[in-house]
Amino acid sequence: MKFLKTAAAICLCLIASALIFSCSLSGDMPAETSGYSYRSEQPSHAETGAEPVPQPETEPQTQPQPAPSTEEPPETDGIAALIGTMTLEEKVGQMFLVACDAERAAADVAEYHLGGLVLFAPDFADRTPQEAADAIASYQAAAKIPLLIAVDEEGGTVVRVSKFAQYRAQPFKSPAELYREGGLKALLADVDEKTQLLRSLGINCNLAPVCDVSLDPESYIYPRTLGLDARTTAELISSVTLRYVELGMGCVLKHFPGYGGNTDTHKGMSVDSRDFAEFEQGDLLPFIAGIHAGAGAVMVSHNIVTCIDPDYPSSLSASVHSLLRDALGFEGVIVTDALDMGAIKEFSESKGGSAAVLAILAGTDMVCISDFKQAYDDVMEAVKDGLIPESRIDESVERVLRWKEALGILS
Repeated sequence: MKFLKTAAAICLCLIASALIFSCSLSGDMPAETSGYSYRSEQPSHAETGAEPVPQPETEPQTQPQPAPSTEEPPETDGIAALIGTMTLEEKVGQMFLVACDAERAAADVAEYHLGGLVLFAPDFADRTPQEAADAIASYQAAAKIPLLIAVDEEGGTVVRVSKFAQYRAQPFKSPAELYREGGLKALLADVDEKTQLLRSLGINCNLAPVCDVSLDPESYIYPRTLGLDARTTAELISSVTLRYVELGMGCVLKHFPGYGGNTDTHKGMSVDSRDFAEFEQGDLLPFIAGIHAGAGAVMVSHNIVTCIDPDYPSSLSASVHSLLRDALGFEGVIVTDALDMGAIKEFSESKGGSAAVLAILAGTDMVCISDFKQAYDDVMEAVKDGLIPESRIDESVERVLRWKEALGILS
């Protein structure tokens, strides 16, 4: 019996050696791992002295295959994939938010691949709601990538749609008047009604709320503000912004970093010489609140704010954009105020450069402008000449497309 046990052990060793040699030739051996060797939980027959169990005479069995993975394959990032298919012309076009020229809008959208259109009172004055909706639908139909369709429907002195009786019996009231009459409840009801009206026309973005703080009735910006202190304004902006986000209507916080008591930049340059502490304790608070509430975009003013950048208007200032992007952590879309305004025209002419190029170099994502074609050509040339890296364009286009995606515009 002892001889049989010894013979059986020798046979098992020979069989094991043959299998190892065969696996090494076929590549089925597992790769070695440092400090780790596999050992079966059960000891061998040679170690225990037990008789080997006779095996039935069958065909050799193959190595067991691992079970199919139940893990979902990683999802493809649709936005990154879309950007990868876009031409430079298409990407640059997405960075332009252009005043609507009703006669040429559809053709311009198709030719320049525009990111969005801003509509003004003339786009609604002589049209019924259905006619306005049809016109907007025709602009969208011309777009390869769906458009942002925006208006300034702030209420009070700035209304584009409700100005006309065929859209609303009375224009929307200013935020300050609404708050005096009904507090936060009235402000939220106002957002609800504006969203319903704008969406019925095909508009997906309201260039509001105004986050500027002013307690001076004589200041230029006062009629468009809540007319309240910074902390109260911040609390209300947070709630209003959150309601826009919940409703899926695009909103834009404006005019960063805060207008204060400055003059109208539609007419000329305005210089703000206040200390930065005043911005920290006041003007920036409503923007911070709106950002935390989920606002998708922030509009930057044209004021020169000397405590941040004494040399450049905010819309063209890398320092102002850094404050918004880095210090305040804003990850959404940065939009310029209209680059056709007198303040920027004067400044860019004095520098001998293109306002659109300067804005993009500073960090803006979307250029808001009426007469856009020269600006578009300037940006294209700047990219081709290497002044603006194409990677810089890609960063902004990604933000624009992700904002559109969040609003459901791309679906």
